Amino acid sequence: MLRPERIGRSKQRPDTMPGSPEQLVSHSDRKADHIRINLEEDVDFHRLTNGFERYHFVHQALPELDLAEVETAITVFGKRLAAPILVSSMTGGTERAGLINQRLAEAAQERKLALGVGSQRAALEDPAAAASFVVRRYAADALIFANLGAVQLNYGYAVDECRRAVEMVEADALILHLNPLQEVLQPEGDTNWKGLLPKIGEVCQGVGVPVIAKEVGWGISHETARRLIEAGVSAIDVAGVGGTSWSEVEKHRAPSERLRRLAGAFREWGIPTATSLVQVVAVRDEVAADLPVFASGGIRNGQEIAKAVALGADLVGLAAPFLKRVMESAEAVVDEMEILEAELRIAMFAAGAGDIHSLRRPGVLAPIGELYV
Repeated sequence: MLRPERIGRSKQRPDTMPGSPEQLVSHSDRKADHIRINLEEDVDFHRLTNGFERYHFVHQALPELDLAEVETAITVFGKRLAAPILVSSMTGGTERAGLINQRLAEAAQERKLALGVGSQRAALEDPAAAASFVVRRYAADALIFANLGAVQLNYGYAVDECRRAVEMVEADALILHLNPLQEVLQPEGDTNWKGLLPKIGEVCQGVGVPVIAKEVGWGISHETARRLIEAGVSAIDVAGVGGTSWSEVEKHRAPSERLRRLAGAFREWGIPTATSLVQVVAVRDEVAADLPVFASGGIRNGQEIAKAVALGADLVGLAAPFLKRVMESAEAVVDEMEILEAELRIAMFAAGAGDIHSLRRPGVLAPIGELYV
């Protein structure tokens, strides 16, 4: 069965004919493909990095701290978290995804961390898929983010659909994810991004919870951050380069050599996470001092979490480390979280920072060129 056309859909792409294999992929099948490819294929950036290797902490041989008293807690959107760690949005819409989300939610609840679910469009279009997003029953106190693709606002979605997504997961905030490059590289992608910003603004005003604008792995620029803040978003997740290259993911599921070539050409595209974070924090400090900024994109350990926080991030998102462990069990995810928290705490200790505020003091983190002179 062909997927029904949605309101306002752009013209059929010239390399994709109705009824062809490119048009027979359901949203749930696509999500299943994404999980499989991320677990089985090499889809990381090869040359570009997240950029955090350009910064080092100034080691303190005499930190004057007790490790047991180093405080990693932070408050975001009124909820106190044990550490500034976010389980980044991954999946939903399939039975396997439902188990993944359950285990992630159980772990986030146990460790008192934040959790984002994957895109909920599948559940809005097929109520049977909603069960895979039921995470609040496993994470009664966690900070939970609902998630929809911002571009859907150009294809018939509006404030009501955003409210439904929030209600579905009993979320504390809504992520509107920005993935223009991924969409144009999908045979079934949504490529009309014109006039989207005012619609994002309408959602910010009407949805009733904070709205987070989030890239999916190519970063947010200084200019884009300013426009999003002016539109009314409550937070920005830079989600920069350094981890999964979603163009490479789409290359692995492309049904034709032409689409594989197009996707492969963009493997090294985007803004490194650290660079994007510095740019967005600069805009935040200039025009909206209290606006939370989140950092994600290729962050793999507690030292990088600490560096992101030192550069101004309020939450630091990770996906790949948790996806690999969640296939084992919720306990394996908890173990990964505990390791990350321990690495974060030790980095803070060795840098002489007893809490998150101290970690952001000038001189705690330095560009590597300034450190070794």
